[in-house]
Amino acid sequence: MMLKNDVKKKGHIVVEDGKGLHLIHSLLISATSIDENTIDLAIENLHELYQNVTLFGDSIQRMAAYFADGLIARLLTRKSPFYDMIMKPPTQEEEFLAFTQFYKVSPFYQFAHFTANQAILEVFEKELEYNNGLLHVIDFFDISYGFQWPSLIQSLSENATTLNRISLKITGYGKTIDELRETETRLVSFAKGFRNLSFEFQGVLSGSYKLSNLTKRKNETLAINLMFHLNSLSTYSKISKTLKEVHDLCPSIVTIVEQEGCKIPQTFMPRFMDSLHYFAAMFDSLDDCLPIDSIERLSIEKNHLGKEIKNVLNYDEGGNNNNSSRYDDNEQMETCKGRMESHGFLGIPLSCKNIMQAKLLMKIRSYSNSTIQIDGGINGGFRVFEIEDPRAISLAWQDRSIVTASAWHCVL
Repeated sequence: MMLKNDVKKKGHIVVEDGKGLHLIHSLLISATSIDENTIDLAIENLHELYQNVTLFGDSIQRMAAYFADGLIARLLTRKSPFYDMIMKPPTQEEEFLAFTQFYKVSPFYQFAHFTANQAILEVFEKELEYNNGLLHVIDFFDISYGFQWPSLIQSLSENATTLNRISLKITGYGKTIDELRETETRLVSFAKGFRNLSFEFQGVLSGSYKLSNLTKRKNETLAINLMFHLNSLSTYSKISKTLKEVHDLCPSIVTIVEQEGCKIPQTFMPRFMDSLHYFAAMFDSLDDCLPIDSIERLSIEKNHLGKEIKNVLNYDEGGNNNNSSRYDDNEQMETCKGRMESHGFLGIPLSCKNIMQAKLLMKIRSYSNSTIQIDGGINGGFRVFEIEDPRAISLAWQDRSIVTASAWHCVL
């Protein structure tokens, strides 16, 4: 989908030739047919799609293959063995490998983690006069093997001394006990290298522990990290409940990072269109990160991005083909700013240092065949740009924003 010969556009999706445009058109017809319950037309188009997609083709063929799987699964009941076959998740080992591979080759997660960490660090430093050197981070939703936190540990250590030790506690939510144990072992081992910093990790199984049960140390700086968490919630009432629980803890900072194309609380077609644009950019960006025939790339696409595509198209409880929940138009149009302010939060402008760090990350990263851009220009590669009101930062691929980071604090 790179800008080459015979380029055509469908919305923000750039395709190289008529074949790619035909795949996008077939996906749109299939999705519309499923949404309108014209099943025969959907099956006919999906059958044609499967003749033209492959997991070993170009970016658009690979992406379309996973979308076709997700749409087929949507036609089936969850009791169907074919549904189980299509939606079968990767093993924990496969998922971890794909995540680590993606983390290494793409700036996607590093941008998100470094930006959130810098905001947390700056708030902690502002409160040093009365926080007794105590920082407590609640990594809500998914600790993701703790990849975010070594850079924060290292940054905190640079500001500590043997006489003024810093104490960092991380409460991390995880999907399995094994994941939490691995995360604790990894982070504790890393933190031992910094003698002027004490470190504690508390692992919590997702869904098993309420935020209201967490205890705060006296005067500690409390930071709540909502890394992709709001993307995962299937209704606006769940989002509202989470934000109310967070507000009740009165944290010094709430860091929010959102994937631009994976917002679940939408009716099917808006969600499908957002996802199509988002994943087109994500699959296209891998051209600048890994060779087309790379085993690592196939792993990332199947066990990370492909899994996300199928899940976002099939989140409905009970696996119904029709959306049972309809959302108020005002809720669907609500911005992140409006949603946060309505729950008692005010944006914290990300500092110039944070913005420059994000841009520097793009500049120093070395990707094969990549063009990293710092502001301006949309002809190829990753770029960083600022968003005003509140001052946030987005990482984009070409002209498509893929992830946005912002910070917030409670107001009375």
